[in-house]
Amino acid sequence: MKAGGHKDKPLDGEGHYVPLNGHVGILGGGQLGRLLAMAASRLGLNVHILCPEENCPAARVATSHIVADYTDERALTQLAQMCDVVTYEFENVPAQSVTTIIERGASVFPGAKPLAIAQDRLLEKRFVHEIGGQTPIFHPVDDLASLEEGLKKTGRPAILKTRHLGYDGKGQTRISPETDDLGATWQDAIEHAWNEIGAKPSILEAFVPFECEVSIIAARSQTGEIALYDPSENIHDHGILRTSTVPATITAKSEQVIRDLTHKIIAELDYVGVIGIEYFVVGDGEILVNEFAPRVHNSGHWTEAACTISQFEQHIRAVCGWPLGDPNRHSNGVMTNLLGSEMDDWRQFADEKNTMLTLYGKREGREGRKMGHYTRLASRS
Repeated sequence: MKAGGHKDKPLDGEGHYVPLNGHVGILGGGQLGRLLAMAASRLGLNVHILCPEENCPAARVATSHIVADYTDERALTQLAQMCDVVTYEFENVPAQSVTTIIERGASVFPGAKPLAIAQDRLLEKRFVHEIGGQTPIFHPVDDLASLEEGLKKTGRPAILKTRHLGYDGKGQTRISPETDDLGATWQDAIEHAWNEIGAKPSILEAFVPFECEVSIIAARSQTGEIALYDPSENIHDHGILRTSTVPATITAKSEQVIRDLTHKIIAELDYVGVIGIEYFVVGDGEILVNEFAPRVHNSGHWTEAACTISQFEQHIRAVCGWPLGDPNRHSNGVMTNLLGSEMDDWRQFADEKNTMLTLYGKREGREGRKMGHYTRLASRS
């Protein structure tokens, strides 16, 4: 049992152990896949990337790269035959692709269940309530009539989000209390909001006046071993994470509620691997679940610098059936994302003492695009 964790029931069966010099497949070729591949390589494992982008960041540090769409059954079969275990680096991989790989005889962790739930914000909210957690007030939206009905439930301001394929502030819009903020009638305003998110199946969430947002990075092994990293306090700008700070400025009571909820979520999901869960701290011990991501998480990048075992190595250990590492941090830290042209200042951060810089190898620094991050460390008080 690792510090901050415990054992719950093991998975059915004996799990799947990947030997030294074994082969790990990753669906997705972005920066998370790159950092996972680097962690796996350091452990002597071979990594194979499946990604439709020819020159993706992960492929440049991997053993091989299958250039194919995530729905290409021939490519999925090839990956399954090459690898001892397969994982994914982002939650927009089709759940059916995971199922296909499993049907071809390969083990996939975390698996299809957490992926399918995380891909649908409505299913995600309902899952949290089913296990006894709390979320912001929400209402499913399928058309303008259900949007108007939902606003009676949530009040204003409220956030309208697409149920699928939303991240970093994409696929969502705010509905403010004013009816004339768009220079039009209230009916025009909600029609504008509906059209802005693409008139797609959505979820309406009440605005939460939270004290702070925190996230926790957790890992669960194939045998039910659980390890939790310390919660980080997160600051966002236009929906994109800017900084994650440890320790978070929350009470011991709030932290315990967060840890207990995290244990429950990953146990109910029968989860294997690293997961990132975001929470709103509303009051002392009053915690709402915002969302979870069934993968390594941007708010856990600080673990590279402040812990002996990073979230990336922890994920590889978990999916490969290896023992989990110690999640305790040896330092305080602040992780900051580098977006777009901010990467041009990389020399400044490379020259700072007690600062770890990670660049993703992306060729084009578009506005708002995550190009790298750095973590400034300080001694634990």
